[in-house]
Amino acid sequence: MINVAILGSTGSIGTQTLEVLRNLSEYRVYGLSAHSSIDRLSEQIEEFAPQKVVIGDPAAAKQLQQHYNIEAAYGKAGLIELASDPNVDVVVIALVGFAGLEPTIAALKAGKKVALANKETLVVGGHLVMEYRSQIIPIDSEHSAVWQILDGKNSEDVEAVILTASGGPFLTEPEDLSQVTVEQALNHPTWRMGGKITIDSATLMNKGLEVIEAHWLFDLNYDQIEVVVHPQSIIHSMVRFRDGSVLAQLGPADMRLPIQYALTYPQIVESQVPKLDFTKLTALTFREYDPQRFPCLDLAYQAGKIGGTMPTVLNAANEIAVHQFLENKVRFSDIPEIVRLAMDDHQPLNNPSLETLIATDQETRAKALLISEKIGRKG
Repeated sequence: MINVAILGSTGSIGTQTLEVLRNLSEYRVYGLSAHSSIDRLSEQIEEFAPQKVVIGDPAAAKQLQQHYNIEAAYGKAGLIELASDPNVDVVVIALVGFAGLEPTIAALKAGKKVALANKETLVVGGHLVMEYRSQIIPIDSEHSAVWQILDGKNSEDVEAVILTASGGPFLTEPEDLSQVTVEQALNHPTWRMGGKITIDSATLMNKGLEVIEAHWLFDLNYDQIEVVVHPQSIIHSMVRFRDGSVLAQLGPADMRLPIQYALTYPQIVESQVPKLDFTKLTALTFREYDPQRFPCLDLAYQAGKIGGTMPTVLNAANEIAVHQFLENKVRFSDIPEIVRLAMDDHQPLNNPSLETLIATDQETRAKALLISEKIGRKG
């Protein structure tokens, strides 16, 4: 049996990973973690009978341990312990935000195969994480697509990677983005995801984070990473080679496919996902993104090119700005402004240690919160 630990099992990627594992008889759910969703975690414990669980609150961990007679831990230490457990073979990192960095490094140092859905880990700590390049398989649909295209290819033949973006719910309207509501921003046209990543998709920050992620995963410079808007979300990414040919990976907008690919690689096994029916596709369209409408993507390119601690600032400020928007404390259009002001106020440090990244993240969150409070009062 192949033992799998899912960090963030109650979120969108985590629950879809469990859907995939229901149909993979050679895989066993060894460990699960949740931040605070004790009811959903309890349901998962009852169905999958893991050996270990982790939750954010110590009282909740004690409750689970007593009720299910299961080994339960809590907090960051619990996540790190589960990620590096000697009985675990594969760790799925489905945590949201900066919280994924330390457990990912712990899993990699312990020699685990890491199925990585937490793009922020590479955004802030790519230089630390990619020391273990051979152990990482990406789950993001865009990076899974590139991974599949490049498998067996010579990296020197790659001219550019083309990441596709759906454009989110505000591709062309409304004209005034300052007035959009949280409900509107969470209504993604093609994907069903968690709240934070859905807002990031609406601002195109998600694509910006993926640009930085692609830089690290595929050892590309930023001039080799292009973004094109593809509203149908059928082509997940493309690679243009130096002879001018382009290879694309296509599939339905269903995260279970890249999840399963990451779990079973290098094998390809039968999937429960409905097959793509080309006779039902009406069109595949493409367009440039509007940098005036979506400044977050350019901010991400800027942070990635500067490097050092700047991507950490980009990520931390964005996490705060998105949270403030979801709490109706700032406007949707304030999100890139909060990120820009935090970046303008930061002097980047090169080749940062993990400790420096943690300190930068904490400092930026405090700074971004003050910025958002000022902007919120003005609004």
